[in-house]
Amino acid sequence: MYQIVKKRVLNPTVSLMEVSAPHIAKIALPGQFIILRIDETGERIPLTVAGYDREAGTITIIFQKVGYTTERLDKLTEGDALLDFVGPLGVASEFAGMKQTAVIGGGLGVAIAYPQAKALFDLGAQVDLIVGFRTKDLIILEEELTAASTELTVMTDDGSNGHKGFVTAALKEKLDMGKKYDTVIAIGPLLMMKAVCDLTKESGIHTIVSMNSTMIDGTGMCGCCRLTVGGKTKFACVDGPDFDGHQVDFAEAIARSRMFHKEEAAIIEHHCRLTGGAK
Repeated sequence: MYQIVKKRVLNPTVSLMEVSAPHIAKIALPGQFIILRIDETGERIPLTVAGYDREAGTITIIFQKVGYTTERLDKLTEGDALLDFVGPLGVASEFAGMKQTAVIGGGLGVAIAYPQAKALFDLGAQVDLIVGFRTKDLIILEEELTAASTELTVMTDDGSNGHKGFVTAALKEKLDMGKKYDTVIAIGPLLMMKAVCDLTKESGIHTIVSMNSTMIDGTGMCGCCRLTVGGKTKFACVDGPDFDGHQVDFAEAIARSRMFHKEEAAIIEHHCRLTGGAK
């Protein structure tokens, strides 16, 4: 069992947990992920390693309440425990040669962008961190993001924080002002990452995206997380999650991501007539 040693509510739909998992904390690196299961009847869900404390033996995860399992996970608190917590999985991010970077995060993708930006910043790179949220009430980790970047730009769709627009608008403005980046890292919704890649392709800037596809076993055997990169089939769980964004077939990835929307909505909405709970 893996005990939850800390829980922090970041906004009405997003929570942070620190989980005791010494064997994972000992070797985890930015870009990797874990797969957890709440109990014997629970589904397996992948979550990015948002942080680790090797001395304390803890792994930090950040999740949004978007489905049945994350709703259940959010009901747990400090002192509770998870049945399974497997990792680290995936290929750790490569930062060699990156000196001038822009790290782009959208929505919950900001939780994944944070450890990437921090790792680069700690290595001495210049890091322009651009993050986007729908409204100011959903902004998370602003203090941590500031400390992990050379310059932080926070955008909101509705402009409620004084900076209205999408992350791509902020990136384009920086490029138009003469900013030079050797690499752009984009993490967030598929449509956002595609838009960033379309923009950076025009400028010939190497762009890395994090593909968080549907996963089951995390070993490449089930094939659920497959995607096409450079015309070849790849698996996000063992070949990624980082890929060259200009090589990703986003049309295919977006279509696959929508395959189970009806089923996901149905399980959240369905309530047992006997217990009143979701089934």
